[in-house]
This record gives sequence, structure tokens and C-alpha cells, in this order.
Amino acid sequence: MVAQPASPDRDLAHPTLRSPGRTAAIGLALLVTFLWSTSWVLIRFGLSEVPALTFAGLRYAIAAVCLLPFLFRKHSFQEVRALDRRQWSQLILMGVMFYAVAQGTQYLGLVYLPLASASVLLNLTSLIVAGTGLILLSEAPSRLQWLGIFLNLAGIILFFYPPLFSGQHWLGIAIISVSMLANTGGTLLGRKINRSRTISPIVVTTVSMGIGAVLLLGSGVAIQGMPKISIASWGAILWMAVVNTSLAFTLWNYTQRTLLAMESSIINNTMTVQIAILGWIFSGEGLTVLEIFGILLATIGAVLVQLRPVKRANP
Repeated sequence: MVAQPASPDRDLAHPTLRSPGRTAAIGLALLVTFLWSTSWVLIRFGLSEVPALTFAGLRYAIAAVCLLPFLFRKHSFQEVRALDRRQWSQLILMGVMFYAVAQGTQYLGLVYLPLASASVLLNLTSLIVAGTGLILLSEAPSRLQWLGIFLNLAGIILFFYPPLFSGQHWLGIAIISVSMLANTGGTLLGRKINRSRTISPIVVTTVSMGIGAVLLLGSGVAIQGMPKISIASWGAILWMAVVNTSLAFTLWNYTQRTLLAMESSIINNTMTVQIAILGWIFSGEGLTVLEIFGILLATIGAVLVQLRPVKRANP
């Protein structure tokens, strides 16, 4: 007997849980990117007191602990017990790539690079995701969506022109490049796991994040130690852990049941513009005409990607 594919709105793990509609998924994904954008500002301030790996480890470890009670609910606990070896391998690999490597190197990279420079490099993820997603996930962007990708990237490059890189930033560029590649792998794997709808978002998030958090915090304490942390820094860490991580990553996995890997990646790219605007608000940095034009171009590109469903190649 050949297994039938899940219906577009059916969750095989939790039949009562429906996948979000396309408009709702895009809206939720944009909300998540805004929460993540505010994290960059908090990270920049927090790195002056807490070492990068330890900071990242604390954030994700606390977030995983916050999600843990939901994992012991009847449906979720039964779901975890029913995971097979292949599913465990996927979740472990996602935890290593998407959390331990991608987030750890992002924090490290911000030690050596300005926010703008780091975000520009990470935005190259969309182009890599689109190309590899076509091969690995059989998700082929339409011509209009390819145009949107290139307009988005062109707007980002224009926004940050001229380049901010110099000789002293090469180490940061190398570290952020590792983060970009790990983020690409994590995005593709996350889409593969979530589009099957056989594992609920709360299980995907808690298990993969917990694995990544253990690796992050363990390596951070072993390499950089545990410093004295002020009340203000603890407040920032707790906010990022509960809201910007526990809630945001669960919502992100939920949206990936509907959005393609490339679509999730291009929405994630709007963070570059959001980070720049937040920097302007909190740091008083004005925007030039060229930068405003870059914002508009990047936004138009992101919209074009969402206008048409992609053409799926035959499996």
C-alpha cells in the first residue's frame, strides 16, 4: 500500500492542528523577523558584558527550559516517544546546524563586525537557499520570484553601499560566512521536517533547540567561562529567551508548514532593513536618499517573492 500525502491543512501528529493559511503564515513570519531584529540590538549591548558563546548558550538554554513543560503534555510526549531513528537524526542535525553553529557563529561574528555588515552577509542565505532548495526539496522558484530575490539582494547591497569591510573585519567575515552556510542548511532541513507535518512545531522546536543549547552553553562555559551578569543583562537574556526565542522559533516552525524554504529565507532577509531602522531609532543614525531607495527596492523584492506560488518539480 502506498502512503497518501497529508492534506494541505492536516497535521499527521496532531490532526486537530491546522497549518496556517498563506497570508497568516507570511504575517506570522514577519512578526518573528521583527522579534529577531530587536534581538540584534540587545545582543550588541549584551556582548559588552557577556562573552558571545555563553550569551548565546544562556539564551537558548533558558528558552528550551521554558518550552520543556509543553513537551510533557500527553500528545507531545507520545509524539517524542514515537520518533524513529531517521526523525531523531534530522532533529539532532537541525539542533547542531541551526542553533549551535549558526547562532553561535552569529554572536561571535558580531564581536568583529558592525550589525549592518553582518546582516548583509547573512542575507546571501536566500540565494543559496533558493538554489539548493530547487535541487534538494524540488521547490523551483518562478521567474517572478527569482526577480524578487535579486531585487531584494540589490536593495540590501544598495542600502549598505559603499561596503564597510576592511582588513580588520576579515575574521568576522569568515565567522559570519560559517553562520550563513549553517543557517542555509538549517533552513532547508527545517522546511523538510515541517512540510511533512508528521512532527508538531513544539516538538521540532524544543528538541532541536535543546540539543543546540546544550552544545552552545557547554562550549561557551568551557571556552569563555561564566562571567558576572548584571540585572539589565539578565533582563535582556530572559526577554530574548522567552519571547524572541521560545515563542518566535515555535511560530517560525509553524509557518514553515506552509511557506517554502526560499520564501522563509526571503522574509528573513527583511531583518536587514528592520535592523537598520531600529539602529536609526535607538542610535539616532539618519537615513540617506540612497539608503531609503535601498529599503524600497528590498521591500519590493520581498513582496514579489510572495505574489505567485512556486512551480514544483516532479519528485
